[in-house]
Amino acid sequence: MTSLSASLVRGAVTSPFKHPGRAGATLPTDRLTLPAAPAAPGPLAAYRRICGFPAPESGPLPLPYPHVLAFPLAMRLMTGRDFPLPVVGLVHTWIEITGHRPVQPGEALEPTVYAAELTAHRRGTEVTMVTEARVGGELVWESRSGYLSRHATKGGAGPKGEEGPKAGAGPKAEEAQAPALPAVAEWRLPGDLGRRYGAVSGDRNPIHLHPLTARLFGFPRAIAHGMWTVARCLAEADGGPDERAGELRTVRAEFRAPVLLPATVTYAADPAGNAFALRSGRGRVHLTGTVTRAL
Repeated sequence: MTSLSASLVRGAVTSPFKHPGRAGATLPTDRLTLPAAPAAPGPLAAYRRICGFPAPESGPLPLPYPHVLAFPLAMRLMTGRDFPLPVVGLVHTWIEITGHRPVQPGEALEPTVYAAELTAHRRGTEVTMVTEARVGGELVWESRSGYLSRHATKGGAGPKGEEGPKAGAGPKAEEAQAPALPAVAEWRLPGDLGRRYGAVSGDRNPIHLHPLTARLFGFPRAIAHGMWTVARCLAEADGGPDERAGELRTVRAEFRAPVLLPATVTYAADPAGNAFALRSGRGRVHLTGTVTRAL
């Protein structure tokens, strides 16, 4: 968490000197790796509680948890001098996670992060960040995330997605068409959810912490972490009968619009539990996604 806080400060300092969209921009070739270690019981238990995952100590890691463990590496890479995009204003637009097998809390997990691709987007430039996690050299988990740096293009500029790891996306994300999914659960999210999740994950981005700091970046109130919304939806999707718990293997989620705190949101899913959405009472879609399960 100390490393993540330092990266947040470094990103704020270096971002004004970076110019997204410049011709010939390239990504750093570094691969950053943390030493292999099991998940710390205390932080893991706190993560399970705030995201709604079942709490048995013997159960496998929640599917998105390795992303939390590796996020400081991703931030260190994205705030480096040779990373071409300013981290302030990056919008987290989508994430794909694949669990090749369940990972037990006692296994020594070795996360690696690298930047895989830089692509033109109709609203700017998008970078794909990859995280891989190995146990004894075996690839057991991986994810790919898209982060959009908005800038003027021939097609125009503007946000499409929720806030990214760094501040400045702005509150008026485009509305998305809600999938025809029935409501399953309603959640009341407190105003301090961003501070509570930030204490667990280490991501203390000011847009999540307090209305005053969120307003500095264009939001009327603090907003929920995108990765919390994904995790909470996955906890609900994986929280059915005991025989189904822990069987999620992949997820693809699209961030549509930020959740302003406090809020009341509705989790919706198809009867099979393979497609889901998070929306507000007025029908605004914050998140859509699909999952697959172990055969």
